[in-house]
Parts: sequence; structure tokens; C-alpha cells
Amino acid sequence: MRVHTLQHVPFEGLAALAPALRAAGHEIATTRLYAGERLPDPDAFDWLVVLGGPMSVNDESRFAWLGPEKRLIERSLASGRAVLGICLGAQLLAAALGARVVRNAEREIGWFPVERVAGAESSRYGRALPPRALAFHWHGETFDLPAGAVHLARSAACEHQAFAYGERALGLQFHLETTAETAAALIEHCDEDLTPGPYVQPAKAILGDPARFETLGRTFERLGAVLP
Repeated sequence: MRVHTLQHVPFEGLAALAPALRAAGHEIATTRLYAGERLPDPDAFDWLVVLGGPMSVNDESRFAWLGPEKRLIERSLASGRAVLGICLGAQLLAAALGARVVRNAEREIGWFPVERVAGAESSRYGRALPPRALAFHWHGETFDLPAGAVHLARSAACEHQAFAYGERALGLQFHLETTAETAAALIEHCDEDLTPGPYVQPAKAILGDPARFETLGRTFERLGAVLP
């Protein structure tokens, strides 16, 4: 399968998702939006993976590529391509489906559990999620649930942590792909986000338990088994 990733900043890439995709035999191509690279046509890929980033989906005046990116997601969905959105990518997917993206009541940064919601089992993605799993978070905004989407998961800080749209689109506000290296890169480049808050952990706590990244991997394996 031809996988195309949309990368918004140099320090938020595929991380642990890259070796998993290659091991499954997928081809990977990347558009580095921060470097001014041109967006692909949907005919060039089978699966679009939209990654995270510190900007808002509403920052089109600052990042001229956000509008065309949303339209690419719309075209990808309309043409039957699979779409996976992670963090900012999930917000972009929600926006492309007509939902609002707004500031969350609390910033959520660090290790917090997500819980599968009632009714999630109606989606194959929901059935693949465990009832409760530890996830990595780094966001200050959230999205309304798009019309026609299935709500999959919530956390104490954020009601809409995951949704499915049909059988080909999945949005994850949380991160399962993060490694210790990519978490350290986020801390280095976005340290201004680590001001105290009820759902903000300090850098030492984020990096203090390497086993947590292995836990992410096990949850990712369960979900990865039903991804396109």
C-alpha cells in the first residue's frame, strides 16, 4: 500500500509508526509542509497519514498550506482513500468533515489514560481499542465530533479523544506512535507549553519511565491490526 504522510514540523514525524509500516510492506512518501513542499494528488497514495504539530488548524493566516491541506483531506475521503489523523491531524480531519476545532478547557500534556466510550464497538476501530489504555498527549485544542462520526474514546481532560468516520477514516487526539526520542524533541521545541496545569506533567515525569513507551507500542499493535 502507498502511504503518504503530511508532516507539519521537523520534530513530529512518524516515529514508531515508520518501522511498523515498512515491516508491513507499505511504501512511505512524505510531504514536509514546513519546508514548502507541494501537496500530492489523491491518486498518488492509498492511505493518508496526517501528523501532529504545534499550530492550530485555525491558523490559516500564518500557515498558508492549512487550507489546501484540509481540501486534500476532503478529496481523499471523497475518493475512498484511508485517512489517519494524529493529534493536529485528528483536528484537521474533524475540520475537513465540517466540525469546529476550539480551545480545550485544559491543556493535556504527558501521560494520561484514555477510555473507550459506550457505543465505540460499533466501529472496528473501537473494537480494537482496549477499555482503558495509557496514552501520550500534547495538545491544547479539541474538536467537536463530526456529523456521522462514531465517538471512540475520552479522557478526564478531553471528551473527544478518538473518532471513526466510516470504515476508512480514524482520528486520534492522543499519540500511540511516540518514542522516547520524539517525546524529548517535543520537550525541546515546545517547552513553553509546560507551564503548570492540572493535566500538564513536567519534562522529568514525561521521560522518567521508559516502559511507558513500550505500553504505547502494545496498544498501537492492537489498533494497527485493523488499520488499512
